[in-house]
Amino acid sequence: MKQRGPYAKGTAKREEILAVALEVVAAKGCRNASNREIARRVGLSQAGLMHYFGSREELYMAVLDARDHRDATAYWDPDPSFAGFLRVIENNTRVPGLVQLYVEFSAEASIGRHPAHDFFRARYERVRELSIRSVRMAQAGGEFGPNIDPAVVADVIVAAADGLQQQWLLDRSIDMVARLQAMWDGMATLSHLPDAA
Repeated sequence: MKQRGPYAKGTAKREEILAVALEVVAAKGCRNASNREIARRVGLSQAGLMHYFGSREELYMAVLDARDHRDATAYWDPDPSFAGFLRVIENNTRVPGLVQLYVEFSAEASIGRHPAHDFFRARYERVRELSIRSVRMAQAGGEFGPNIDPAVVADVIVAAADGLQQQWLLDRSIDMVARLQAMWDGMATLSHLPDAA
């Protein structure tokens, strides 16, 4: 059923704010993106912006969630393999501000009372499950042998991707995709050896 009236308008405005915030944060980073600029671009006051998002943290968590949804739709859903994962990482090199936001918020989320704590716990669980599936696909296709634990590979890949993003923010010459591919290839080789697990 199609939404009508104020609720539909509110949903549409929230989506507009998220689209603009994604654009502003991607270009400027979370430290240089201002609520004032986001509000101005969507025709609201800063107080009006906070009507849709109760705090800056809530807005930025929604930005990260929207980014994840957009990346999944564009890169992962069409190809739920390690290649799809690498396309997400490659895209991250075009949106450094969103990488900065992700790195900062994921670190801050380790503090139990931080508003992003539950968001990142759920996100890591979801990404881990998707990564396990990609390893199992690789095993089914023969790229990976049976002698490796898909959960271990998934944990290592996710940890490596997060660490490489942190390093890449400091040194843009780091080729995250190449390093992750090399790690994957190495684990694939090991997975065919006896007792690799």
